[in-house]
Amino acid sequence: MEAVFDYPVREHTYKTTKHRALKLYVLEPSHQISQCPVILFFFGGGFVRNNRTAAQFQHHANFFSSSGFTSICVDYRNANDTDFIPAQAIMDAKSAIRNIRKNSAEFGIDPAKIVMCGASSGGYTCVSSILFNELNEIDDETEISCIPNLLAVFAAGMDGVEIMNRLFPGIEEESQAISPIHHVKQGLPPTIWFCGTADPLYPQNLQFIEAMNQCGTQIDFYTYEGMEHGFFNYGLHDNKPYIETTKQMIKFFQVNL
Repeated sequence: MEAVFDYPVREHTYKTTKHRALKLYVLEPSHQISQCPVILFFFGGGFVRNNRTAAQFQHHANFFSSSGFTSICVDYRNANDTDFIPAQAIMDAKSAIRNIRKNSAEFGIDPAKIVMCGASSGGYTCVSSILFNELNEIDDETEISCIPNLLAVFAAGMDGVEIMNRLFPGIEEESQAISPIHHVKQGLPPTIWFCGTADPLYPQNLQFIEAMNQCGTQIDFYTYEGMEHGFFNYGLHDNKPYIETTKQMIKFFQVNL
């Protein structure tokens, strides 16, 4: 499904699969800055067939481009693609980060200031791309790091076994191998995380974050009382959560980048 943006974007193909080209939709910073930070957004809802596209985060991307970032909305394989399984999305995320690092001069970004941001399935994809070293596209340049410098997550499912059993019957045997909550370990960069307490994913988000903090990984967890899944999206709740979460992200990035 084609991504339609309200803002000017530059398209860049970062990978070509058997069925289609995968693109980065780039929003340049409003004031040209040499070696600026970059933030890559991974949309949610990618594990079920729907009309979600990389444009989901375009308002966030526009906000950050006006704040001195190069903002990139990432297209990755999802349930609308033929024979999709989540491992493909994880590999795509790694490919996107590696492509950005390899072409940092072309993008005018600092390869040591890369932020990865994902919501729901996009958040799962981001976290998994960092934790599971063995999953790589066969022609990826694995000598280039796929680990971002900072991570931002909105309400991501961390129980891969539950996700696969519910949405991808047939790959249950492989599910634990790509389940972050079953592989708690050091490895995530400094991370900011948001979740509403009315989100069905809240308990497993809390469990995962507490376990990661105990093993020495820094995760700043912000909860929103009574808020549902997707509460942070532009256009909801008079945009109050959207504004609050983006401000928290900016503060976190200023301290950690």
